[in-house]
Amino acid sequence: MPTHSETRTLPYSAAQMYALVAEVDKYPEFLPWTAAARIRSRTPQGASEVMLADLVISFKVFREKFGSKVVLHPDAFQIDTEYLDGPFKYMKSNWHFTDCEGGCEVAFFVDFEFRNAILQKVIGVVFNEAMQRVVAAFEKRAQKLYA
Repeated sequence: MPTHSETRTLPYSAAQMYALVAEVDKYPEFLPWTAAARIRSRTPQGASEVMLADLVISFKVFREKFGSKVVLHPDAFQIDTEYLDGPFKYMKSNWHFTDCEGGCEVAFFVDFEFRNAILQKVIGVVFNEAMQRVVAAFEKRAQKLYA
């Protein structure tokens, strides 16, 4: 179903961008269509940390809560997310941050499908624009925190 991948080079370190994306509980402060966020649990797992989190997304007349498993890999500056429960048939995303000349390269990928066919059609029309707005929101947040 809809997938989106995007790579950008930003004038911040991989550690800074990783930290920003890893703060899931802060998403309602800056991320479009995110009405609420709650961390259910955080569990160390070797060099990684597994976070179970709930997000409430609000888009037009739709308001849905979903749970996800977020695996934080601080040594690799990578974040992998898997869907647990809520309005999706499935959802996977990942972020990878790599230091480079003048900042870092940010690679983002998401693949998902809603259970609700109406919501899927509504999102399908604006999907790429919506994902670009999401990535841009993280970039604006980085400017606010690190510039």
